[in-house]
Amino acid sequence: MEAAAGPPVPRGRPQAVRLRRRRSVLYGADRGAAAQPGAGAAGGTSALTALAVAVRVLNCALVRSSFVPDEYWQALERLRGSAYPLLLAAIYKALQLLGKDDVQLLIWVPRLVQAVLAAFADVKLYLLARHLENAETAKYVYFCQLCSWFTWYSCTRTLTNTMETLLTIFALYYYPMKGSKTGSSCKYLTLIALAIVIRPTAAIPWIPLVFSHFLREQRKADLILHNCIPVGLVTLGISLITDRVFFGEWVLVQLNFLKFNVLQNLGTFYGSHPWHWYLTQGLPIILGTHLPFFIHGCVLAPKRYRIFLMAVIWTVLVYSTLSHKEFRFIYPVLPFCMFFCGFSLKHLKAWKKSAASFLLVSNLLPALYTGLIHQRGTLDVMSHVQELCKDSNQSQAFVFIMMPCHSTPFYSHVHCPLKMRFLQCPPDLTGNESYIDEADVFYSNPLGWLNKEFHNDTLLPSHLIFFSVLEQEISSFLALKGYEKTATIFHTHVPQGRVGSHIYLYRRGLK
Repeated sequence: MEAAAGPPVPRGRPQAVRLRRRRSVLYGADRGAAAQPGAGAAGGTSALTALAVAVRVLNCALVRSSFVPDEYWQALERLRGSAYPLLLAAIYKALQLLGKDDVQLLIWVPRLVQAVLAAFADVKLYLLARHLENAETAKYVYFCQLCSWFTWYSCTRTLTNTMETLLTIFALYYYPMKGSKTGSSCKYLTLIALAIVIRPTAAIPWIPLVFSHFLREQRKADLILHNCIPVGLVTLGISLITDRVFFGEWVLVQLNFLKFNVLQNLGTFYGSHPWHWYLTQGLPIILGTHLPFFIHGCVLAPKRYRIFLMAVIWTVLVYSTLSHKEFRFIYPVLPFCMFFCGFSLKHLKAWKKSAASFLLVSNLLPALYTGLIHQRGTLDVMSHVQELCKDSNQSQAFVFIMMPCHSTPFYSHVHCPLKMRFLQCPPDLTGNESYIDEADVFYSNPLGWLNKEFHNDTLLPSHLIFFSVLEQEISSFLALKGYEKTATIFHTHVPQGRVGSHIYLYRRGLK
């Protein structure tokens, strides 16, 4: 064949041959994946998500203990938005419409939903580390997140703190960090706003992050006018409308929350701690054996991650100014800490496998103990109460829970019109310095209170539930009124104060 005609080639020095770059879907995809860690790895992400869901579902099944009353209560208070209770209510309604509103499904389906959301958050944390660093660092961040004992203990519980933490992770994925390819001002601000609607304290760790973003942003006016104001107005409007429907009147729960916990400091009604508690106990305990890796990671991490450390320090300092302190309040900073822990593990050389094994074993033991053994009695006793719903004499049953208020769940774990009562402990909102709640009055003189409250035998409950520490003090009342012990339920190895090691269930015999 005759060669195609072309431009004449001058004689002399040989010319360099130019090859036209061809676009190939196959090789282009490979090159892109190599240039951008994790790009085109949808299959790997799917497998990671499946693993995370499986781990968190198992996590959910292996957490059968109680943590704090807020896990089952506080839905009717006007200190937090109705958004999260509405999510649970939607699950209940769906089960009812499907004809599957069995008490066990009502207990476990909300927790399984929470577990799946926690799994997605785990994957988002992994993807964030992969985008900011590389796949190896992301792998160790993910490992640290999965084996954190406190995350295991908390992430499948129906707590607003849990949802606050998950939304913090989702928002962090879209936070416009330097070098991040997933940054989106609108998305991360929307997620923060949603978290604040659910729990106003969600704003605390984001104050230094948003401020840092504002300082770095070149188009500050656009950030405020096109993102902050629209997102703020829309979420505030949705919050006001849903709370109006939920509470029956216009309520700004975020303002109520601020008044109750900060301005009036009424949180001290539920206990107070010294200012240094989060520094000396709170943060070290929830970090556990991750603590040295967290410190090591803070030292090694590049300067651009100092804003994450600043968020942790700021949050701990702000919460330290409040008298009432709890471990769960600083749970939202734990994902930030896991990022530094993963960074530490990645840069270990000779001891990498040993350190990972140490973290896994040292976290597995407290995770299983706190999830399966410690403080499980207040949930186990509800299965005995559920049996009363099947009794032919259900209409005559009356269960009185004589324990520190809100120690057990209530109708969410019974799901039948069983008459029940518990000791009340509402905080005083009138400023009465001599105010004493019903639970404190009861515990000041249990025997006298019972004799006065149930002076007529027709008023007596059919069943009494109380901690073992109370039995000796009210034994004469139990004997006189014909109560017999029908169940002994283990609760904890470390009883203290009004909380005993076991829970007793007494039933009044028929005369």
